[in-house]
Amino acid sequence: MAFTELEVREAEIKIETAAEAEDMFRLGLIYSTDMEDRGPDFVEAHKWFSLAAMMGSQPAKAYREELKHEMSASDLTLAQRAARGWMAENRALLAA
Repeated sequence: MAFTELEVREAEIKIETAAEAEDMFRLGLIYSTDMEDRGPDFVEAHKWFSLAAMMGSQPAKAYREELKHEMSASDLTLAQRAARGWMAENRALLAA
């Protein structure tokens, strides 16, 4: 199943207004599958699964664990940095 840019943007808007684990998990799913026939983006998927896992999502923890076996060490590092960067930029949103 391919997701559209519109579906990605809708999920991002939800996160911009209220950072919820469920919406982060959804973005992880979107990026781990297919976006408009471009294939998966494992770095973005891992980032969103990590953020959802940090907020208590057990399914996100499982998906993140499986996904890391599909990634190179450098891509895994990029994903971890992206998650930390997102958290730093959105501290106020996470505190709400």
